[in-house]
Amino acid sequence: MTETAPNPWAETTVADINLIQRIIPHRYPFLFIDRVRDVVPGKGAVGVKNVTINEQFFQGHFPGVPVMPGVLIVEAMAQTSAVLVGLTLDLVDKDPLVYFMNVDGCKFRRKVVPGDVLELEVTTKRGGGRVWKFQGVARVDGELAAEAEFTAMIDLRKQG
Repeated sequence: MTETAPNPWAETTVADINLIQRIIPHRYPFLFIDRVRDVVPGKGAVGVKNVTINEQFFQGHFPGVPVMPGVLIVEAMAQTSAVLVGLTLDLVDKDPLVYFMNVDGCKFRRKVVPGDVLELEVTTKRGGGRVWKFQGVARVDGELAAEAEFTAMIDLRKQG
């Protein structure tokens, strides 16, 4: 009988930017989370995005009235869930890619603007293998900004 090594990340409850970048391949200008906290492997986590006027997308969305694009809020939810999966499955330094398969019930409730701290709460609805399903909620100061249910697939094959 073969024993599997214990997951060294199973007790991790916070991922700083260095750990995030060891799990997901996203980099500037497409990395939309600064920290992931309240990690409960296999269950859920909260991503944090400090929204600043220096974001590249504010140059064109919209000049003079900067608003974070809704699709990027959903992407930040997905990046949070990818970190959760990476910690759950011990994928640190293993270069996994996570692809959207589906987004359902996406609704935007308030604008996200420079100066906001966006909190991205993701909860696993189904997971454990290659395909995972999540419920995501984005809030600013406790106020609902966006919500969506989404499905993603983890690809562990080396790219390149």
